[in-house]
Amino acid sequence: MSDFSPLEVFDRRESEVRGYIRSFPVVFDRASGSTLVTADGDEYLDFFAGAGVLNYGHNNPLFTKALVEYIEHGGILHGLDMATSAKRAFIEAFEQYVLEPRGYDYKIQFTGPTGANAVEAALKVARQATGRTNVVAFTNGFHGLSLGAVAVTGNKKYRDAAGTTLGDVTRLPFEGYLGDKLDTLDLFEKMLDDTGSGLDLPAAVIVEAIQGEGGINVASPEWLRRLRTITEERGILLILDEIQAGIGRSGSFFAFEESGIVPDLVTVSKSISASGLPMSLVLLRPAVDVWKPGAHTGTFRGNNLAFVTARVALEQYWADDVFMTTVAERSAELRAGLESIAADYPQLGLTVRGRGLMYGIVSLDDRDLPSRISAEAFQRGLVIETAGAFEEVLKFLPALTLTSDELQTGLRIVRESLDAVLSGDDSEAEHAVEDHAASHA
Repeated sequence: MSDFSPLEVFDRRESEVRGYIRSFPVVFDRASGSTLVTADGDEYLDFFAGAGVLNYGHNNPLFTKALVEYIEHGGILHGLDMATSAKRAFIEAFEQYVLEPRGYDYKIQFTGPTGANAVEAALKVARQATGRTNVVAFTNGFHGLSLGAVAVTGNKKYRDAAGTTLGDVTRLPFEGYLGDKLDTLDLFEKMLDDTGSGLDLPAAVIVEAIQGEGGINVASPEWLRRLRTITEERGILLILDEIQAGIGRSGSFFAFEESGIVPDLVTVSKSISASGLPMSLVLLRPAVDVWKPGAHTGTFRGNNLAFVTARVALEQYWADDVFMTTVAERSAELRAGLESIAADYPQLGLTVRGRGLMYGIVSLDDRDLPSRISAEAFQRGLVIETAGAFEEVLKFLPALTLTSDELQTGLRIVRESLDAVLSGDDSEAEHAVEDHAASHA
């Protein structure tokens, strides 16, 4: 790799809040599939995929072609929540390829462009529909950084940055938080049924089937089914946050599908546009759709370019099982590769967890190890991030379209990076580790 491209203008003018630029300090210029290319022409294999936004890879030619055709046609770019041809085609495709095959009867609310916007809308309508204010969230959950979303987020560093009090949230332990022998829902059910517990009947429970930022914590189908039963019996709305784990990332369109449950609300963003364009939505059971017209708006809730690429993705990748079959093959390769790494370094106490193409190597004994591996891997041409409250998880989030060869190359780089760290030969990456720590402090 050549020397890093100059970053002076970013240091001079961009806010100190910038994060990923500190972990990956180069100027990226173009990309294709799972490959990022810098302004200097250096290539990097991408195992981050825009934090789960680019499930179909960078600049997928299917989407690029559709976008160019739409723009040349003079298609509507900005439409608020007015009816457009692009929006109609997306809704019809979503019905045909997602809702109807699964037997789901959801209304679709188009929110502002970010996942946090979808979470805010879901919390808001849940409170309106029930007339209650309290919401139950779980340890290590991440739901966004606007005030309502960060209130249900677990990590202290995010909540501290709010600058104000964050109320009407009760936080309970996620599955496995208290060890394998305890079902954390025992506590939830006991508190709900005990008038002395201090837990007011919540409007809703918000949960991720797979916690991404929280450290790749996977809820079992049994745990999710019991949570659904508990909430349903008591008239509590269940919100499934599918923003990162959805759209095929888990090995099925929604991560909760494996459990067989039907949530009351589902938040969707990141890869729903397929192309990296901003788009978010909330799926609501008709009975929960108590909104009055115009009661929740947003100038950019009608990204027609995103509707175009989202529709094409549904038509091209979700008309049959071929795509998910390939993802399952890559998933098995990834798990085998990670388990092999963990087994070859028994002294490190590494464990593997995840599903689909959303995996992590967990280092509880040396919490700094994943960040050092990430920094060294970047020196070797691989973009890979960390997760967890202590950044104790090396997080694998590649495009679902990556090839077997690309996957094996990434695993090889991780293994080489780990060897370099253990041998003390990762000194060139030390400054990157420091910047990485600063960006996550």
